[in-house]
This record gives sequence, C-alpha cells and structure tokens, in this order.
Amino acid sequence: MKIAILGTGNLGLSIAKGLIINNTYTTLYLTKRNISSLKSLDQYKKVFLTSDNLEAVQQSDILIFAVQPNQFKSLLEKVKPHLNEKHVVISTITGFSIQHIEKIIGTSIPIVRSMPNTAISVGKSMTCLCANTAGLKKLPIAEAIFNGLGTSLVIEEKHMQAATVLCASGIAFWMRLIRATTQGGVQLGFDADVALQMSMQTAMGAASLLIETGTHPEEEIDRVTTPKGCTITGLNEMEHQGLSSSLIKGINASFEKINEIAQE
Repeated sequence: MKIAILGTGNLGLSIAKGLIINNTYTTLYLTKRNISSLKSLDQYKKVFLTSDNLEAVQQSDILIFAVQPNQFKSLLEKVKPHLNEKHVVISTITGFSIQHIEKIIGTSIPIVRSMPNTAISVGKSMTCLCANTAGLKKLPIAEAIFNGLGTSLVIEEKHMQAATVLCASGIAFWMRLIRATTQGGVQLGFDADVALQMSMQTAMGAASLLIETGTHPEEEIDRVTTPKGCTITGLNEMEHQGLSSSLIKGINASFEKINEIAQE
C-alpha cells in the first residue's frame, strides 16, 4: 500500500508508528510544515518526509488526513486537482461529514471517515469507520490499517457522533473511574502509586475478561458476588448513590453537547 499521512502531528505520528511496526505499507509519505520533528522516522526504509502535500498525494494511493479541522477544507481544495478514483481518502477529522468532503472533492472518490481515540498512541484504539458509496469497497483497507492500531468497527455515519462520545470521550470517562477507585484505595491505606497500579491492572483485567471470553458483564459480576458478601454490598451502595445512572446521564449530556456543536 502506498500511503501518505497528511499532517503528521500527534495523531498522524501515532498512525505512522503503527504502520511501521506492522509493516503495512509499500511506501509511506509523512507531511508536516516542519519535518525536523519527524527525523527519527527517516531511518526506516521507504519512509519519506516532506512538507509538500502535493508530492505526497501524487506518490500515494491511500491518503490519511490528520490535520487540524480548520485546515482540512483548504487542504482538500488544494489537493483536489490531483485526486483520481484510484485514491482512497481517509479522514480522521472530528465533525467533518462525508457529505461535506464530497462537496469539495466529488462523489466518485472513495472516502472513509474514521474516528480513533487517544489510545491509538499505544496501539489500543477503538476506531469507528464509515464510508461513502464509492468507499464501501475500500473499507477493508481502512480496517487493516486501524486494526493494526487497536480494533476497528464499521458503523453507519449517522452514529459517528454517538461513537465519538462513547469511544473518544469514553477514554476520559474510564480515566475518571480509574482515578476514583485509586482515591478509594488511598482511603483504604495504600500509597497513591500502589493504588493506581492496582486500579489500572484491575480495569484492564475486567475488559480483557469480556473481550477474550465473550461473556456479558453481569455474568462476570455474578462470579465474584456471594450472598451477603463484600462485593454485592459495595455494588449495591454504588447503585444507591447513582453510579450507573450518573454514567448514562453523562454519556447523554456529552451526546447532546456534540450535537449542539455540530449545529453551530
């Protein structure tokens, strides 16, 4: 795959490192205004650094756009004359709809919209994908790229804003839960660094159990709750204080806010 990442900032750099580690490219062009910060990647074969976006487009088939939202429209307009139906445009730009992209570059170009989260920097992103009609056949390419950086899931575009809340904002929600359990551990007598380690590893273990066994959360909860035991006592107190309700309300509040922003 001849791939170009246009805008190799934090997100673009994370994607580039994943592509290099997984060796999922034939050539890889990385663009940035100041390429000096990318020099460490110059050592890899078939990796080219440039500040010329047009050069990257002309030398590549798969174009991953990872620029700031306020730069995306002008960049699309600049590269449009050099695009053809052999190109695949993959956008990582939050809130920029496929219809908006099509208005600029047309409907014949395959377009894939992606929504990774910040865990992409450690190869654990939950990335949601959708495509225009021309891009449907190219979705496996995007899946291959983002499965090398975590897990990908194809959804309908109408659900992308909800996915942003659940997966991208969701990182912050889970961080807050880990922070809260860490604080609880400190209150029980552990040093903060020890409590944090226990909380992080327990959270990872819980998620891994569900991923690897395919069981439902309630089934795993039943395995660790005994009649009149400490686990069920703690769970019931959390529910009395509104744990599940607060989480659901928070998710819905974020969803309402992202819809409000989209209409501005």
